[in-house]
Amino acid sequence: MAKVYARGAGHVAALVDVTLRVGAGESVAVTGPSGSGKSTLLSILGCLDRPTSGRYTLDGVAVSGLGDAELSRLRNRRIGFVFQSFHLIPQLTVAENVETPLLYGPVPVGEWRVRAAACLEKVGLAHRADHRPAELSGGEAQRAAIARALVCEPAVLLADEPTGNLDSATGEEIAALLGALHREGRTLVVVTHNEALARRAQRIVRLRDGRVEGEAHP
Repeated sequence: MAKVYARGAGHVAALVDVTLRVGAGESVAVTGPSGSGKSTLLSILGCLDRPTSGRYTLDGVAVSGLGDAELSRLRNRRIGFVFQSFHLIPQLTVAENVETPLLYGPVPVGEWRVRAAACLEKVGLAHRADHRPAELSGGEAQRAAIARALVCEPAVLLADEPTGNLDSATGEEIAALLGALHREGRTLVVVTHNEALARRAQRIVRLRDGRVEGEAHP
């Protein structure tokens, strides 16, 4: 798989001949220096972008051949995203933020609050359901973001530097939470510069200059 971006009159290769297989229920950390292609790879895995060449298959579905509407539906129902900057909507309560992915899926409106409450309970944030994001600590905001990622019951969790904006103690708590979610059977792919977080994964994939430099099993 390769990904090339146009830059003025030239091109930049973000990914070059990348071959990666993530098994169902596996936990994989993707590491490497800035500019190595980590975020590009995660965007393709999350159906937010398409490879320039090559194939990407998600749960038996050839993603590269899907139209935009089909991609959106697959993304909403099969993948949960956790970002470094949380991306919570400040005007909404925590519970309302968790509910937002349900706007685009088949779950009846009457079930939204029940699902959100269950996800907040799972991440230890039920007592903050009616608060606004500005009232949360960094760790609480990330827990809310993880609850939002879980609300559509995805099989795959993709996390982009999930501890990057947190102090070390809070980051360790979030790492432990992601580990617990993986042990429940979810596939987990984490992009991180944090070596301690990477070592929690079953497999570490190292990128450099858009290529897979090597793999390790902690």
